[in-house]
Amino acid sequence: MVSFKSTLVVLFILLLGAGKAMASEEADYTLMIKEGDFELRSYAPQVVAETLVAGSFSNVGNKAFMRLFKYITGNNTSQQKVATTSPVTQSSESEKIAMTSPVTQHPVKNSWAISFTMPAGTTLETLPTPNDPQVTLRQVPERHLAVIRYSGLWTEKGYLENKTKLEDWLEEKGYTVIGEPVWARYDPPFKPWFLRRNEVLLPIEAP
Repeated sequence: MVSFKSTLVVLFILLLGAGKAMASEEADYTLMIKEGDFELRSYAPQVVAETLVAGSFSNVGNKAFMRLFKYITGNNTSQQKVATTSPVTQSSESEKIAMTSPVTQHPVKNSWAISFTMPAGTTLETLPTPNDPQVTLRQVPERHLAVIRYSGLWTEKGYLENKTKLEDWLEEKGYTVIGEPVWARYDPPFKPWFLRRNEVLLPIEAP
């Protein structure tokens, strides 16, 4: 519990200080089906900055956010300006990069992959290389995702409860899951829990 609270404190500091480096743009997708809190979406290709952290569901955020936040606010090397949807500041050695919501987390073997989504229009070729070898840039192809949206605290209990609801809905509708679940957070930690937008997403075969 202590580590989870520490993570929230770090997230508060990071997100409060992000300023113009953080964009309000949302990752681009097409809504295909909506049924209550459940949705089917088609996501366009996107690039993510990602880092792997070993640990439990609730205590991996600290290291992950520090690494990724440092990357988008200057811990990178670049030979040209990065065009993004938000204002970008640049110096001779590094530059600040915008990001889009949500911040996602998904399991990878014994670790968790935490990702910041880069703005639409950015590519692996135009984004600066991270200085930290533990931060990587990855191209995510077009994909179809089933989604359940919910509000509340960032807890493993809430994540698991909603993941089960989504899996049950998909089974009822006859859709086939083809990948690992993704947990998405859209809001900073200082936003009241009952107003937060959280989601669980599951990759599925194209309808």
